[in-house]
Amino acid sequence: MKDRILQDKQKVTLNNDVLMPLLGIGVYQINEDEDLENTIHKALEEGYRNIDTAMIYENEVGVGKAIKSSGVPREEIFITTKVWNADHGFDSTLKAFELSRRKINVDVIDLYLIHWPGKDKYIETWRALEKLYREGFVRAIGVCNFQIHHLQTLISASEIVPAVNQVECHPLLSQQELRQWCIEQGIQMMAYSPMMRGRLRNWPLFEELSKTYGKTMAQIVLRWHIQNGVAVIPKSVTPSRIRENAQIFNFELSTKDMDRISQLNLDLRIGLDPDQFLF
Repeated sequence: MKDRILQDKQKVTLNNDVLMPLLGIGVYQINEDEDLENTIHKALEEGYRNIDTAMIYENEVGVGKAIKSSGVPREEIFITTKVWNADHGFDSTLKAFELSRRKINVDVIDLYLIHWPGKDKYIETWRALEKLYREGFVRAIGVCNFQIHHLQTLISASEIVPAVNQVECHPLLSQQELRQWCIEQGIQMMAYSPMMRGRLRNWPLFEELSKTYGKTMAQIVLRWHIQNGVAVIPKSVTPSRIRENAQIFNFELSTKDMDRISQLNLDLRIGLDPDQFLF
C-alpha cells in the first residue's frame, strides 16, 4: 500500500483522465549517441517514466532506440514530443507527427505538443492535433510556451482544451498568473528549465534550505515545483544528478519556505519570449 501511495503522488491525472508522471527527463541538446542512450537508461533505472523530446532536438530516433533497449515495457513509459514552428499548419503537422512517430518507432505518442505558438498558424496546427487525438494516435495533446492570450484564442476556436502547457518556469519566473489560469481551465502546467539552468548557487536561500532539509539545492527547487502542482522535466547527462533529481518525493517543504521561494520571482526569462519568437 505504501508503494501505491507513493506512485500516486508521482503522477497527475490530465483533463482527459490520462495519467502523466510529474517527473520527466528532458533530452534537449543531447545528441543521438551513447550519451543519449545512457541518459535514458539511467533515468528509467532511477524511476523516471516520462521522456520529453521534440522534432527540433533531432534525437527522436535515439530516444526510440534507447527505450526499446532499456527493457522497460513500452506501456510504462510516457513519451512526449513536439511539432516545430516550420511544420505549423494542418497538413504539415500531420506529416511532421507521422515522421516523429516513425523515428521514435512507436504506435502511439503519449503527449504531442505545439512547441511554440509562432506567428499565426497555431489554430490550424491544433486542429491537426485534435484529429490525431480522436484517431487514437496520441493519448493527450497540449502546447508549449503559450501565454494566457494564446490559450484564450486557441480554446475559443477549438473543441478540445489542451491537456498540458509546457513553459519556462522557475523561482525567478514563477508564472503564478499563468499557473492559476491553467488550473482554472484544467490545463496541467509543466516546467522546462526548472532549475534556472544552473543559477541556483547565486541565491543564498537555496543553500540555507538545502541545509535545513538535508537535500540538495536542486531537490529543493524541484520539490517547490511539485508542491505547486507543476510537472518538471530537468535535463542532465550526469548519472549522479539524474538520480538526485528523482529523489524529491520523500520530503515536503513548509508553507513558509514555499512562500519564500515564490517571493524570489522577478518575471525574469532565461529563454525566449513567446510573444517575440515569431516565425
